Amino acid sequence: MNDQIQKQLGKTLWNIADTLRGAMNADDFRDYMLSFLFLRYLSDNYEAAAKRELGPDYPDLSDDVLARSGASTPLQAWYDDNPNDVAEFEKQMRRKVHYVIQPPYLWNNIANLARRQSDELLLTLYDGFKYIENESFQSTFGGLFSEINLYSEKLGKTQADKNKKLCSIIAEIARGLAEFSSEVDHLGDAYEYLIGEFAAGSGKKAGEFYTPQQISDILSTIVTLDSQEPATGQKERLASVLDFACGSGSLLLNVRRRMGPHGIGKIFGQESNITTYNLARMNMLLHGVKDTEFEIFHGDTLANDTGEPTK
Repeated sequence: MNDQIQKQLGKTLWNIADTLRGAMNADDFRDYMLSFLFLRYLSDNYEAAAKRELGPDYPDLSDDVLARSGASTPLQAWYDDNPNDVAEFEKQMRRKVHYVIQPPYLWNNIANLARRQSDELLLTLYDGFKYIENESFQSTFGGLFSEINLYSEKLGKTQADKNKKLCSIIAEIARGLAEFSSEVDHLGDAYEYLIGEFAAGSGKKAGEFYTPQQISDILSTIVTLDSQEPATGQKERLASVLDFACGSGSLLLNVRRRMGPHGIGKIFGQESNITTYNLARMNMLLHGVKDTEFEIFHGDTLANDTGEPTK
């Protein structure tokens, strides 16, 4: 993704956030916005992998045919037609993409519910977040969406009001994203852009979760140099890398970009702020780091070092 398209996508999403958050402060809305972007990434990546796995068996249905079938997505249509093959399919998906998202919780279904102002949106989204936390991955990402209160009064007084507000937010995000390529790498770039924009609006609190890109570039360059012979340049491989105050994980990801996806044995991080800790875990997954390739711990490194990241 070139810088111009990245900035256009990021600005489009930022304008949506700025328009829709209403009375909600930026920090609160950040968690909703970034979580929905994360769900979109997981879903797009998963559906692309499902198409490759099923090949010609993947349903190629137009929107009107899909609507008449009663299925929420093409993958739901396949599930409905092949109930005896679902378990084996999901087993293969866990092996190849390291996670499963069942059709009702895919972004395309969530976005369709939002566009129709469906009363089912809030509950479907709640169930989907719980599924992703506890069942999607081999690792359990408990509390990944703990800062996203779908029943918060900040979304509205009644459940109907909350559902309506969520429908508006998600429908606008879906509309904004539709103007750009659906390549999953683009969403990772957009996520980083939005983190930076939210950080810029957070003033002195930004240091809790965001390392400015210029500083990140310098630090990641130092980390990847051969410490014994810096003049020889970058190391070929790092056994592991640790950021003991990792924030949203941008510095760790910068090191990974320099080393390449196979240049680090394992990524470790620790973060004391629960909201930022969840952002870091999402950020890793959204940038294609498999759940077996990283461990982010929640805790104060000075007061409660887990010990695990130092390996």
